Amino acid sequence: MSHQNKTEDINKLEEEDNFRGDLRTHALRKVSQQEGSCPTGSQSLEKLRRLRALDSKQDDKLANVLDAVGEFGTFQRRLVALTFIPNMLSAFFLYADYFVFTHQTPYCNTSWILAVGPNLSEAEQLNLTLPRARNGSFQTCLMYLPVSWDLNSIITFGLNYTEICQDGWIYPDSKTRSLVNEFDLVCGNEPSKEMVHTINLAGILSGSLIFGSISDRFGRYPAVLLSLLGMAIFGFGTAFVGSFRQYLFFRFMVSQAVVGYVISSVSLVMEWLVGEHRAHAIILEHCFFAVGHLAVSGFAYGIPHWRLLFLVGGMPMLPFVSYIWIVQESPRWLMMKGKVEEAKKALCYAADMNKTLIPPSLLKELHPLGKKLTKASILDFYNNKHLFKVVMAMGCVWFTVSYTYFSMNRKMKQFGMNVYFGQVILGIMDVPARLCYIFFLEQIGRKWSLTLTLTQATIISFILLFLPQELKSTMVVVLVLGQFTLASTVTVFFIYTAELLPTVLRSTGLGMVSLSWAAGAILSLTIFSQISSQLPIFLCCICSILALCFTSLVPETQDQPLYDSLHHLSRSSFQKDSLEENFNTYWRESRDLSPMKTGEEESLSDDASDEGLENTAPDDPPLILDPYDLSDAAPEKPYDMEEPSLDS
Repeated sequence: MSHQNKTEDINKLEEEDNFRGDLRTHALRKVSQQEGSCPTGSQSLEKLRRLRALDSKQDDKLANVLDAVGEFGTFQRRLVALTFIPNMLSAFFLYADYFVFTHQTPYCNTSWILAVGPNLSEAEQLNLTLPRARNGSFQTCLMYLPVSWDLNSIITFGLNYTEICQDGWIYPDSKTRSLVNEFDLVCGNEPSKEMVHTINLAGILSGSLIFGSISDRFGRYPAVLLSLLGMAIFGFGTAFVGSFRQYLFFRFMVSQAVVGYVISSVSLVMEWLVGEHRAHAIILEHCFFAVGHLAVSGFAYGIPHWRLLFLVGGMPMLPFVSYIWIVQESPRWLMMKGKVEEAKKALCYAADMNKTLIPPSLLKELHPLGKKLTKASILDFYNNKHLFKVVMAMGCVWFTVSYTYFSMNRKMKQFGMNVYFGQVILGIMDVPARLCYIFFLEQIGRKWSLTLTLTQATIISFILLFLPQELKSTMVVVLVLGQFTLASTVTVFFIYTAELLPTVLRSTGLGMVSLSWAAGAILSLTIFSQISSQLPIFLCCICSILALCFTSLVPETQDQPLYDSLHHLSRSSFQKDSLEENFNTYWRESRDLSPMKTGEEESLSDDASDEGLENTAPDDPPLILDPYDLSDAAPEKPYDMEEPSLDS
């Protein structure tokens, strides 16, 4: 295609956008004429929202097909249900580290004395070979230097010279088997907790980029299967590691698989469901994640061996490789890749399971988009201003949630709360925190729901900043409320961000903003390890305020179909701004002109209304506004509005 033809197609798209803007203005005038008076502010906002939804849905032909398939039939219910157990196990693997580093009291292995006194009991052995502290207890990391005396001489004269443990350690008081006594992580060999958390966060960071790219390039279906396979291999395989370094490597790989599954499954579910069912499905997924959090706390308390804990957590993952025969690829992703026939087969399979029939006319409307519309890369997060704004705003929110969550978690540990009790409380609070936002998401939308949760987090951060540290009970209650708020923020965030991003870069975008989660967590761990003042909580306040400001930059997505390409995202953003501007302008003009209406005009209007009523049959249906009706001096359509292809 020549450069001139490309220019003509681009001009045609611009003229189409202008024509749609004229249609919207005309539709708004018809709204006011039908109601006979100037609309109030609340009516205006409602009409504006309806027109936006109608305009967007007209462009989204796939949404009409999904409506014909069934909004939430057997296929969709099975798809959502299949995400529950992997989400539970994802929480199991992420939170297991809290329970496998239980404290152990080590003593030096002094079995050398058994060569001269084989009948010594364990208590006698320790009494003869270990020095005591001032309080009378045995020292944990020192032993008496071995000598070549006989047993009677050792008992008579005693041992005086000490050294560090040479032959390992024993744990006579231990009732559980943890990583500490399995790999002797004591007496200078203790791993830094920050280091273990950093390994997990590094896995989340790299997995976000890797699986986000895989999901957008090769499909949601292979990304979900690959992540499930990773959790099965490395989660189950953690029980068989032979060293602490191997354990860290397996934890790194599991973290990659977990974040890969979260990103891919959210994209898959969001693209198969329509309307509020998308939000409900994500909320249920996160509720089962909280159930997994509770489960790992209970199993860790009841299972005395860390290897058995990972066996119990990893075994249920093996059957879920059967996803390969059950899960269907996202039809939106297939459409974006030009695989229209495969998309139709997936849609027909879903319709057959739902026992519905898709009209052939709707299937015929599905056609591949041009390569220029479906082409996208990671550089578009910088080059496309709308996408850049979304990623920057939601990245700031995700950074704030991560930093605040880890800061409150570390703050709670400073008060000496039992690890099992603390994790159970958080798991119990997570479920109602997420469920209660079903109401808010439906009533006030995604944007205001996220603003509400961030406002609550900001208030709680300020309370923690000024609350006296001596009030430990009050401080713990406020911290628990903060965790409650952040749990709901995470759920609203995932729903909102997935709806803001276009299909062509949805998983990559979720991976990009997940980088902010890792950054916030690492910053929190670093600050708390070096600063013990209220500075970390003060930074929580600052970050929450900034996140509120950034949230105002992104548009509402409630009742809107998903964006598919960067062109649709940019055009939709332009249309929304134009529609709002035209509506506000016309509303102001109507308010200014309405008092000037003369009695004669009102009389003519009443006569016309009476005449219209006389000419209307009693059984006629009520008038339904069509925002694209070209009657009554609507703008003339200059040409066929079929979307041109920009293929070269």
